[in-house]
Amino acid sequence: MANQLGVLNALDAAKTQWYHFTAIVIAGMGFFTDAYDLFSISLITKLLGRIYYFDPLSPKPGTLPPRIAAAVNGVAFCGTLTGQLFFGWLGDKLGRKRVYGFTLMLMVICSIASGLSFGKSTQGVMATLCFFRFWLGFGIGGDYPLSATIMSEYANKKTRGAFIAAVFAMQGFGILTGGIVALIVSAAFDHAYKAHPYFRDREHSTVPQADYIWRIILMFGAIPALLTYYWRMKMPETARYTALVARNAKQAAADMSKVLQVDLNSEQEKVDKIGTEPSNSFGLFSKEFAKRHGLHLLGTTSTWFLLDIAFYSSNLFQKDIFSAIGWLPKAETMSATHEVYRVAKAQTLIALCGTVPGYWFTVAFIDHIGRFAIQLMGFFFMSVFMFALAIPYQHWKTHNAGFLIMYSLTFFFANFGPNATTFVVPAEIFPARLRSTCHGISAAAGKAGAIVGSFGFLYAAQSTHEDKVDKGYHTGIGVKNALLVLGAVNCLGMLFTLLVPEPRGRSLEEITGENEEEKGQQQASVGNVPV
Repeated sequence: MANQLGVLNALDAAKTQWYHFTAIVIAGMGFFTDAYDLFSISLITKLLGRIYYFDPLSPKPGTLPPRIAAAVNGVAFCGTLTGQLFFGWLGDKLGRKRVYGFTLMLMVICSIASGLSFGKSTQGVMATLCFFRFWLGFGIGGDYPLSATIMSEYANKKTRGAFIAAVFAMQGFGILTGGIVALIVSAAFDHAYKAHPYFRDREHSTVPQADYIWRIILMFGAIPALLTYYWRMKMPETARYTALVARNAKQAAADMSKVLQVDLNSEQEKVDKIGTEPSNSFGLFSKEFAKRHGLHLLGTTSTWFLLDIAFYSSNLFQKDIFSAIGWLPKAETMSATHEVYRVAKAQTLIALCGTVPGYWFTVAFIDHIGRFAIQLMGFFFMSVFMFALAIPYQHWKTHNAGFLIMYSLTFFFANFGPNATTFVVPAEIFPARLRSTCHGISAAAGKAGAIVGSFGFLYAAQSTHEDKVDKGYHTGIGVKNALLVLGAVNCLGMLFTLLVPEPRGRSLEEITGENEEEKGQQQASVGNVPV
């Protein structure tokens, strides 16, 4: 592009080099922590129920009451949604880098604090846990728009999709590590403190030391985040923010000369000229934005919303599905520590077989077959597998291995599909001065879907038979019908994918029209013609 700044051209054309990989690791470790923190809660909810809601007269171990379960599972999502909107906006106002370290420190402090409790009472423990998990979510929320935007603005145009997807793919390792940490901790406690199954000795099936298990699992999330704090602070601001938003050409050229190890001219005049173009002056709530990007924003928000309903409802309720197909023994046949071990083992296997490979398939293929094709294909196969699980549901009850394979494939195509692409695309198709905000809005719509998925399906997936319903819940539509609804949600996702453009292989400024000098002037002159 004739009007493209030299410093941005240099970034677009740069060969894949060491700084690309350091950026992936620095941004990716945030995502590793995000996933670890968000998904580790599903490993410990049964244990919390046994410790804090033990009823010696009940033939079944204690479980979290519905409202408490919903709060513990969902409060971090509420924090994440708020954080995505707030830090997304802040990232465009103050710069990506200035906000980046703050979100990480918030995650570290709240990870540690969520494993501590004020007082020993059940109410005290649950209130502390929910309070700090909200603020943990708030920090995690900031990581979404900032990591995606930083990576997209650092990457070259040839492999940009793979780089942003690689940052997101660290989620898979976060989920996997959550399972592995829980396996190690619960196995160690199980070995050190022997306990009888619940049906044999109700009082002593949960050893007092089990209270440490969930705390250790939650607090471990602070370690990977702490390790990357120094490197986050050393990272220079992205050239696109410095040049196109802060309009400081000299600083942008100096920063990128160091990163790329080449001499770059500052071109301040060109930066000032681009800044005054009509295509660079409209705001988020303007008619011009609605005309240029309104449908794009509808596409990115709706697809992420629909995807997360399906993704989070099935992820958070893995353990219920495992119990339903007989993969987890009945709760009363296990001690508390052994139950954590079995839940963690099941989740680790799913992560290993379905979650992690899917992410890396996206990284491998996104710049070859494009975002659009991967997203459409992912939604299609997710609906196929959801319907295939739901329609012959009775058959799967006796064919556990088949059910597990199909369930793993659903996750595989979520991750080699819309779960990765909904994160990548909003970081590419909006102008630099609104990029972080629009990514935050899209991600927040996704978290709203996660809240619907986790809260709604907590109730919906309950059995239709009174006697099989969990304590404190009403009858639901059952797992079969819940899966049918999720299949339909994925079909809607395919429909809304049609609104999202394909940004593969083009410079960010080319996609957003930020350097359309001639076009901008033509539009300005056309606008001034008297009617």
